[in-house]
Amino acid sequence: MSNVKYEQAASASAASPAPGASPADVNRKSFEEKRRLWLDIRRDKYLYLLALPGLIFFLIFKYVPMWGILISFQNYSPYVGMLKSEWVGLEHFIRFFSNPEFLILFRNTMAINFMSLFLFFPLPILLSLLLNELRSETYKRIVQSIVYMPHFLSWVIIAGLTFLLFATGEGLVNKLLAAAGMERFQLLTDPDLFWLMLTAQTIWKEAGWGTIIFLAAIAGVDPQLYEAAKMDGANRLRQMWHVTLPSIRSVIVILLILRLGDMMDVGFEQVLLMYNGAVSEVAEVFDTYVYRVGIQQGQFSFSTAVGLFKSVVGLALVMAANTLAKKFGEEGVY
Repeated sequence: MSNVKYEQAASASAASPAPGASPADVNRKSFEEKRRLWLDIRRDKYLYLLALPGLIFFLIFKYVPMWGILISFQNYSPYVGMLKSEWVGLEHFIRFFSNPEFLILFRNTMAINFMSLFLFFPLPILLSLLLNELRSETYKRIVQSIVYMPHFLSWVIIAGLTFLLFATGEGLVNKLLAAAGMERFQLLTDPDLFWLMLTAQTIWKEAGWGTIIFLAAIAGVDPQLYEAAKMDGANRLRQMWHVTLPSIRSVIVILLILRLGDMMDVGFEQVLLMYNGAVSEVAEVFDTYVYRVGIQQGQFSFSTAVGLFKSVVGLALVMAANTLAKKFGEEGVY
């Protein structure tokens, strides 16, 4: 261990030139860094080769398409292409921010996401804690399989099940209420319940799947911590509160930061499938607006400007949350 620490200290001192070093020394240090990097690549060449397909995927499908954001500053025409389209600067952004629909879109998007953040995000953590307390491995695996299954259903099936259960005329729940002499439940056409319905669908579909990361983090907790807590007289609830949760706190913080980066995104398929005229005032979000304006109306530059706005806000939220997390002593994402 002492040799490893010595080598790390030596490499660190070699990487940073001493104050007042000559240009030749700086060049020599730079050459040594490049040489050391090349030796590391040669040593781990198979690991880099294994990661190559993933890197190529992100390069082709994530980074190369980013050049498309340039059309948000143009009056893009598919017939003349990006290079010959007219540049208009911030015209589309000014039009978007001055549009009366902007505040409605912003309100609906943020309201749905905040409701999901406060109601959905804690549930996988709670479910993971409860699953971890199960002593029967067979029963635990059965429960895990059951709560995982909804994740693999498409939103089309989820929307179909919702209509079959809660449709005003033919829904099973409303038929039972009518048979019992009670008033029918207007879930699908009530604007006051639309955001809650979307959140409930997300919870049912994704809460079980979200436990995978938290269960993996819990599995890495040192068992000796639980033994020490037992010796101090802590019951299982106290062990969860004082041992398990603090041990997975860094994972919770990282996932929370990443979740904040998606605050401007709402499940497009989910909202589009549950959309109807009665709830249009609370159902129109940035994603459906981009689809309606960009795809149906062919305003490619304007819809790209909307998408760029969403990305910038998401990036700002991630950076702010990461900075705040580091101030409180957490690791953060970067």
